[in-house]
Amino acid sequence: MKRKTFTRSLAAVAAVSVLAPVAALADMQFVGAGATFPTPFFSRAFYAYSQDHPGITVNYASIGSGGGIAQLTAKLVDFGASDVPMNAKELAAAWDANGKVIQLPDTLGGEPIAYNAPGLPKHIRLTEKTLADIFLGHVANWNDPSIAAVNPGVKFPNLAILVVHRADASGTSYHFTDYMAKISSEWKTKVGVGKTVNWPTGVGAKGNEGVAGQIQNSPGAVGYIELAYALQNDMAYVALQNKDGAYVLPTVDTIRAAAAQKPNVNAVDFSVTDMAGKDSYGISGYSWIMVWQNQADPAKGRQLQDLLKWLVTSGQQYAKKVHYVALPDNVQQEALKAIASIHT
Repeated sequence: MKRKTFTRSLAAVAAVSVLAPVAALADMQFVGAGATFPTPFFSRAFYAYSQDHPGITVNYASIGSGGGIAQLTAKLVDFGASDVPMNAKELAAAWDANGKVIQLPDTLGGEPIAYNAPGLPKHIRLTEKTLADIFLGHVANWNDPSIAAVNPGVKFPNLAILVVHRADASGTSYHFTDYMAKISSEWKTKVGVGKTVNWPTGVGAKGNEGVAGQIQNSPGAVGYIELAYALQNDMAYVALQNKDGAYVLPTVDTIRAAAAQKPNVNAVDFSVTDMAGKDSYGISGYSWIMVWQNQADPAKGRQLQDLLKWLVTSGQQYAKKVHYVALPDNVQQEALKAIASIHT
């Protein structure tokens, strides 16, 4: 029930940003599609922008990173969004169709390991190795000794573990598998890194919303979702062992601490998973927006530039309100440089 309430609340915010005011729709409407990871932030920020800029509306479809890249390439949207930038093959396909794509970071977030195991506290500890073993299918019950060993005093149920992962092409999955490949040589060899992989075990669900809902509705379930979805749905999630051996919960501060370990990121070198530092949360990552460098409509292109400039600067004030991290100053500068290269 909580999942449905949250999904409706996001849809309601998005609907307001798309529909208000009716007379303004004829002025300028931007259509975007892609990652579910930044949707709570986009919904809040784009609504605020439309309120302050009468006549400008933004309609964003939360369909997954792969869908966003596909729709941008097909020129069905004004911008796409993905939690992992387009790779060389994807950029080449877009170039053949329409020319050069500009990519810029738009927000920073983290991925809790959420779970539904009756009788357990709100937060339990997991080591990196045990997390890898769960998603590889080697640890299949909540009463496994490897889980109990780092949670003294907690009584774990004799309950099968159900791994829940994304079924669609997902940047959230990319960040998760990127992390897993760094902490587990077996994962790196057998599964690898990508928006889609051959999962060793578990069931798939579409979008962060779908994974959150599957976990909530399945006793014994565990999966990865963006932090806003876990908090809005009041879900239990893990204090995960980090690279320095500390057990860390995902928060705005611990995600920021991880990103601070790598101050310079770009569309080629962007990973901030499994970073050093006792306060760093391991599964952290940036989300990205993609737009065409050559804008067919100069007036609309200039308005899009203004929207994106606001989003990566003043619009970042809305990030923390929905449990994201405002872009660090140097990353904002990287984003502004990319926006300045758009031709209108």
